[in-house]
Amino acid sequence: MNNLLKVASQIPLGVPKQTVVINPVILHPEFRSVPLELSITMPVQGRGLPIILLSHGDGPSLYLPSKDGYTPLANFYAEQGFVVIQPTHANSKVAGLAHSEAGAPLFWHMRVLEMKHILDSLSIIERITPLLAGRLDHQRIAAVGHSMGGQTIGMLLGARLTNPANAQEIDVNVLEPRVKAGVLLAPPGNGGEELSAFAKENFPELNPDYSYLTTQSLCVVGSEDLNPFMTVRGPEWYRAAYEHGPGCEYLLSLTGGQHGLGGIAGYDAKETADEDPDRLAIVQRLTAAYLKTALYEDDPSWRDACQVLLTKASHLARLETKLSKDVLEFSNTQEPAR
Repeated sequence: MNNLLKVASQIPLGVPKQTVVINPVILHPEFRSVPLELSITMPVQGRGLPIILLSHGDGPSLYLPSKDGYTPLANFYAEQGFVVIQPTHANSKVAGLAHSEAGAPLFWHMRVLEMKHILDSLSIIERITPLLAGRLDHQRIAAVGHSMGGQTIGMLLGARLTNPANAQEIDVNVLEPRVKAGVLLAPPGNGGEELSAFAKENFPELNPDYSYLTTQSLCVVGSEDLNPFMTVRGPEWYRAAYEHGPGCEYLLSLTGGQHGLGGIAGYDAKETADEDPDRLAIVQRLTAAYLKTALYEDDPSWRDACQVLLTKASHLARLETKLSKDVLEFSNTQEPAR
């Protein structure tokens, strides 16, 4: 129950399940100088549970860019039957790596390696987490990432990157076939001349090539996501994954949404300039519905959620698709890919 919701309460969702958080779960990858800390949010009951890897961004807060952030998403996904695994990435202020180490400050490549290491270690995670033992479906894995986390997940879905630190290492390919579907939340757009002067100098690794993104995915953006700190373009910069990624099937644009997408990083968070319960609920419910249908072909959650969005909540968000033969009627919202 959420008394703060208005229109978004009509978007259907599964009966919420009781959840539990296991924190911390610690791995020891050889490629990191410090352990990799995880938080796992999961249903109390059930077996054969699908997995979501949730990748945090690089925001101004001290703790939200870590395993302890993004609870509005982690809790919701777990209530809907997913096991949510959140790492504290190398770029985190809380338990990341020193900026004197190679790859600082964003550690783009290590972030990808961390996610792959989690997948490599699923059996270990089950062994050291008794409440989870034998309950994971290793064949149904999805990934969700926000902002810099969106680039991290985009690369797992097939996007590539020109590594500015080594001109010989181009089109870095780290596609992860174990990830069957993804959600990119306000992911970075194109690099190069589309970056601000500051970003060009400090974050040249923000240079994804989404033309290689082939895994089925949904991109979520805010219609008012203005960030002159990072790009010379406006909110349209964040559409790149959808516009250039062959596997990115849908774009959900939140009306009035800014980079916080209604409050996904944390409840009452200072870095959420557009905090709005309905907007947050749209992100929660639509992304969960998309992943359910992506992982379970006969699940109607995506169709049902979209129908309500289009008929009763279209003022809150706009949905676009590139699919020529879709299960829904998108005639009033469909736009050709640009």
